[in-house]
Amino acid sequence: MKSERHSLAAKTSVRRVWEQFVQFLLFTCAFISVVTTAAIVFVLVTESIVGLGDSVAFFQQVSLWNFLTDTKWAPQYGAGEFGILPLLVGTMWITGIAALIGIPFGLATAIYLSEYASPKTRGIIKPLLEILAGIPTVVYGYFALVFITPLVIEPVGRFLGIQVDTFNALSAGIVVGIMIIPMVSSLSEDVLRAVPRGLREAGYALGSTRFDVSVKVVLPAALSGVLASFLLAISRALGETMAVTIAGGVMPNLTLNPFEQVCTMTSNIVTMAGSDSPAGSVEYRSIYAVALTLFVITFVMNVLSQFILNKYREVYQ
Repeated sequence: MKSERHSLAAKTSVRRVWEQFVQFLLFTCAFISVVTTAAIVFVLVTESIVGLGDSVAFFQQVSLWNFLTDTKWAPQYGAGEFGILPLLVGTMWITGIAALIGIPFGLATAIYLSEYASPKTRGIIKPLLEILAGIPTVVYGYFALVFITPLVIEPVGRFLGIQVDTFNALSAGIVVGIMIIPMVSSLSEDVLRAVPRGLREAGYALGSTRFDVSVKVVLPAALSGVLASFLLAISRALGETMAVTIAGGVMPNLTLNPFEQVCTMTSNIVTMAGSDSPAGSVEYRSIYAVALTLFVITFVMNVLSQFILNKYREVYQ
């Protein structure tokens, strides 16, 4: 009896030590994530706004007003022009086109998987969607360049009588829209399937069709999660780099024509990072100013998605 009591005490002690170790490990992971985020913000702020030591920050050399309102971005030519509007317009073009494609297709896919598909069909389609999410973005970019632009965009341009650039915003937006479909469909399906079955059965008991139940009962009940998935997908589109660099181009162009070449903020960062701009120059520090702008936009989108999720969350018992 005494031996059994001693053995139980030893097991309890080992379990307690293991739980403390797991707690410490999880805390360490969370702490590293916070420190990494803080370090990124620190670098962006010191290089863009507040100079560190003898270094001069970007906005100490370039007016914030000119940065936000000038219509030309040419940091490497002459005295340098640092108007971010062409980069913002290019980013919004591609993000908007991607949202128009990825959100409807992703939501329709989520509704089908949640409300219509049999378990066998769902087991086939979901892995295929995950394959889309696993394809490298470089492959998407070349797919847009060699397939979407010559076989889809250029025929449309000829029909409309519009000159189509080899690199264009429409092609890049389409391919980014394809890329975010798995994110929208996966997140939306999870929240749709979390809606209690009782709500569906109540709708069917009133004589509603499956479409009515899906659109008028299930979707409104899961609206907060669905909207959050939309905003997260848009944030993903905002931060896409390689696909839009290859398909959309790297020429800053303030245009309202999606058939022309544009440059996004991420594409500009890649281009400037690979240029011969000397470290510490205003051209080099423009990378951090653009990155800080992109960070602020993405941060606002994520905060907005969290606000919507909390404000309109439906809790079912």
